[in-house]
Amino acid sequence: MPKRGGKPRKRKDGRWEYRFYVKDEGGVRLRRVSVFGRTAEEALKKGRELELKAQKGLLPQPSAMTFAQAAEEWLGRKALTRGATTLRAYRREIAYALPYIGPLRLQAVKPLDIRRMLDALAKKGLSPRTLKKVLERVRAVFKEALAHEVIARDPTAAIRIEAPTRTKAGRALEPEEAEALLRAFDAWPTPGVGLALRLCLALGLRAGEALALKWGDIDLEAGTFTIRRAWTALGGKGTLTEPKTSSARRTLPVPKGTLERLRARWEALLEEGFRPEEAKELWVVPGKDPSRPLNPHSLNHALRKIAARLGIPRLRVHDLRHSYGSFLLANGAPLELVSERMGHANPSITLNVYRHLLGHERQAWVVDPEDLLSRPRPKA
Repeated sequence: MPKRGGKPRKRKDGRWEYRFYVKDEGGVRLRRVSVFGRTAEEALKKGRELELKAQKGLLPQPSAMTFAQAAEEWLGRKALTRGATTLRAYRREIAYALPYIGPLRLQAVKPLDIRRMLDALAKKGLSPRTLKKVLERVRAVFKEALAHEVIARDPTAAIRIEAPTRTKAGRALEPEEAEALLRAFDAWPTPGVGLALRLCLALGLRAGEALALKWGDIDLEAGTFTIRRAWTALGGKGTLTEPKTSSARRTLPVPKGTLERLRARWEALLEEGFRPEEAKELWVVPGKDPSRPLNPHSLNHALRKIAARLGIPRLRVHDLRHSYGSFLLANGAPLELVSERMGHANPSITLNVYRHLLGHERQAWVVDPEDLLSRPRPKA
């Protein structure tokens, strides 16, 4: 049984401390347990909760385990159930936290340590999305420690990452800019790069989707191709992954001009001596090593040069995809169709991304009751 504490006392640093005593594992010596709060009431409440745990034998015994050690054990268990790509991402995200809380005893880590770690990483330039991933991994380590009764509280429980104010998803090209870019893509000295950029603009593909196309994914007779995989930068130079969602795995009609260019490249492969069965296993946009697609960073690198030569404000490859969606909506395509073509999980995502454009379109839908009243009435 724990020795019940007295009243909370105020410390020199302004916090309130509540103390009580419990017996160690041998049941001989008493060890002190201190709980802190911003007010006497908060400290007392936390202390009473821990006393109750101690009475039930649930209060963790002192442990020298550090966060780094606990994280390594957690990663070891995840290695049994996660794929190599996912595990690499977990390790990378945990690694961001190690310089700040890695050497600390797991039981000694406080919410303020977590908050300061995230603030420091934000100052280094990590995006809110990456910060969220780091917090998710750190939280998973502490949740497991809590489940194993190594710690009494999860110091990440009250920590949140504040999302930045959402701006437009990208810049939509003007029609004349799109026309100039398509000509520049055809003239680009590396034909595969130009073709991949054209696919992003003409079909709204994500960069990774365009790079992961094989000739077997394309039906040149029907004029369609199917998205089955993506090529991402997670593994350094590139890693093949499954589509982001079930909706991202989709079959798309190919515009006439792009289809003609794909047919010409297919014929060129056959003239090089490839049999159709062999050619279908080749990447549409191969890298220097033909067995792998193009480096994922190549498209943005080329697009920056092309935009600069044309005098177009700096673009990202994602802006090409965003422009495709904007062009569809501006030409009256239903929201559900645009969502399907873009591979969004549901139309509400499309609505959030293009709400600003749809707002302009809605302004044209004005009905004046006076116009209705002034129309000639049909004769009886």
